[in-house]
Amino acid sequence: MRTQAQAVVIGGGVIGCSILYHLTKLGWSDVVLLERNELTSGSTWHAAANIHGLHDSANISRLQHYTMRLYDELEEETGQSCGVFRPGSLYLAQTENREHQLRLQAAKARLYGMNFHEISRDEAERLHPLVNFDGIRCIMWEPDGGNVDPSGVTNAYAVGARQRGAEIHRFTPVTGTEQQADGSWIVRTPEGEIQTGWVINAAGLWGREVAKLAGVEVPLQPTEHQYFVTETIARIAAMDRRLPSVADRDGEYYLRQEGKGLLIGAYERDMRFWAEEGTPLDFAHDLFPDDLERIEDNMLRAIDRVPVVGEAGIKRVINGPMIWSPDSNVILGPVPELRNYFMCGGIIPGFSQSAGMGLMVADWIVEGEMRYDMFAWDVARFGEWANDRQFVKAKVRDVYAHRFAIHFPNEERAAGRPLRTRPVYARQKEMGAVFGLNYGWEHPLWFADAPGTEDTNGFTRQNWWAPVGAECRMLRDRAGIIDISNFAKYRVRGPGAEDWLNAVFANRMPRAVGRSCLTPLIGVRGGIAGDATVTRLAEDEFWIVSSGMAERYHKRFFDAVPLPKGTTFESLTDTVCGFNVAGPKSRELLQRLTNASLATEDFPFMRSKRIELAGVEVLALRVSFTGDLGWELHCAVGDQLQLYEALLEAARALGAGPVGGRALMSLRVEKGYGSWSREYSPEYWPQEVGLERLCKMDKDFLNKDAVAGVLQKPARERLVLLHLDEEDVTASNADATGGEPIFKDGVGIGRVTSGAYGYSVGMSLALGFVKDAEPGDTVEVMVLGRPHKARILHAPPFDPTGARLRA
Repeated sequence: MRTQAQAVVIGGGVIGCSILYHLTKLGWSDVVLLERNELTSGSTWHAAANIHGLHDSANISRLQHYTMRLYDELEEETGQSCGVFRPGSLYLAQTENREHQLRLQAAKARLYGMNFHEISRDEAERLHPLVNFDGIRCIMWEPDGGNVDPSGVTNAYAVGARQRGAEIHRFTPVTGTEQQADGSWIVRTPEGEIQTGWVINAAGLWGREVAKLAGVEVPLQPTEHQYFVTETIARIAAMDRRLPSVADRDGEYYLRQEGKGLLIGAYERDMRFWAEEGTPLDFAHDLFPDDLERIEDNMLRAIDRVPVVGEAGIKRVINGPMIWSPDSNVILGPVPELRNYFMCGGIIPGFSQSAGMGLMVADWIVEGEMRYDMFAWDVARFGEWANDRQFVKAKVRDVYAHRFAIHFPNEERAAGRPLRTRPVYARQKEMGAVFGLNYGWEHPLWFADAPGTEDTNGFTRQNWWAPVGAECRMLRDRAGIIDISNFAKYRVRGPGAEDWLNAVFANRMPRAVGRSCLTPLIGVRGGIAGDATVTRLAEDEFWIVSSGMAERYHKRFFDAVPLPKGTTFESLTDTVCGFNVAGPKSRELLQRLTNASLATEDFPFMRSKRIELAGVEVLALRVSFTGDLGWELHCAVGDQLQLYEALLEAARALGAGPVGGRALMSLRVEKGYGSWSREYSPEYWPQEVGLERLCKMDKDFLNKDAVAGVLQKPARERLVLLHLDEEDVTASNADATGGEPIFKDGVGIGRVTSGAYGYSVGMSLALGFVKDAEPGDTVEVMVLGRPHKARILHAPPFDPTGARLRA
């Protein structure tokens, strides 16, 4: 066994072997995989191993299609069969919402050149004569869907990696991982030690235990999962072809051919946790006792849809473990608090995503960043708060039991909440606030007339649409108070504060005390990794406000630049709360509570002051994400409730009041403002989102060379604001929400990143990226998967000159 390696992969399941293979494919041959038992031990060996390409996320769809294509290349390259069957997959919609979801996915498939389209009932019956299609609203067909052999795929990755120089050691458990002063790691095993530049935890069911060796907690929880295989079915045995799989997700089961019978699996509501206190180290190719009664309801629905299931005997039952994250997505990426420790755990559709996941890990380790924005998978989307065991169990119970439920736009799931709240939470709840979750924090989305009101969910306009409109109009006509406590807040102090900030951010830091600037944070490939408002509070003190859900993600960038001696960086997100008071009467509202002058000549746009409001000391910043006249007010967490009550009382006299996050979305879209993780992403270049002027190339900053390279290239596409045709929107009762494809003259030219109704301008609006189109052009936005006419605007419809913002 080698004693030195570029990377050590821990775990010999399909994901660990894929990571090893992709590292070698990107040129790293000095890599080692350690497996405590045999390859495929744990969850891999007993997986149903279905493969499909489409996902609600476009980037995950890209990676799933890459995975499906790679299996053929793997077989040719290695000579190892992957056991690939591609009889196709039928996707059934029993409900209107499922129909909307499938039509939207079909539109995305058309945009990205993927094979997924609607077929008739007659064609579906020809493809799968055993299915009863009664009650089905629409049927989609994915010709490349199917399944693979778990052992074959895993071993193909292993063979391919070995052919490029990698070592694989079976029956070699990892007993310790220890970080060295230079950032490298010592990986200990009974067979000896390996010093390595990177540790990659792909230990699957043992991911928690391996992480703890490095002092890391990860929010993962195993469950039981069952599927069964029938005896031979005569009608299948008589066929000269393989039947397509059936994705009847409204029925909450999956079904495909296995041998001359059928395989049926279910995600039942009456689920079971396993190994809550830790995965047994002697578990390998083991299963649990059968418990088919738990999935009886799902089985009955499968029998209704495919009656021969009820006539066939059961050949075998598989009841094995799977390990889940709180949102059912993989937990992937370098752990921000450690150097060169990569986590990859909690994978559910492993055989649809294995190659894509391996590619993303190799991308990040070898190139320093993934080629796609995969924040939905990033370990940094969870903080320490997510390791609360009751929260993890509640979330895993919910995502398991609702595995095939639709994830609607703007949907908020209540499981495990509330977890983190601010002092005003109870007061806001009394006022009818309906809450969302942001990096563990509860924050108001909108205010209902009756406390206890909950969101309804769907692709069309829901119960919050009209109340949010009232909030928007109140703010635009008078004023509104928005809780922005979930924004990330940082303070940098010391003699090197300005130099450090200039070395991190692309824009030049403000030189005068009390001034603020907007600045991009540049990614390794030259894209927009973040955006922030930076304010100079004193000669040696700066305040940073940025995206709250990206706080742990951005830690990687902040840590990449060493702090000068005597300079400190601290997060204030937990200890400081904030409100945005905005609207034409916001100055009048605030002036009632302070002796400080808020007049334009005394407090201009993009300036800051420490002032007292209703006896509370606040840092007031004259900025507003609403695009209207407004101030951000930041106070100590202990003063939040006092400040909120004072603001509400002053607001009542002006006919103003509280405003939630959904209204803020509408207001910022009316101004064409981008938002991190939607319009600002490492995938997008500064000149594509209008931030190139904020990249000051006459100074050094993080990843300057990368952005210098991309700024020399023409924009591949550009961020635009679109106005959707009112007649089409009214007919569908739906606005764009994000992800909808954009077509021009039948050709795909882009996709929506944010959408909302602009209540104060009377327009259904969408922000999106397009190519080969100009302002004034007419295009089609595929809302609900159907074309809605839209026009690319020359300027934002609200306050295009910024007069109100600077009033």
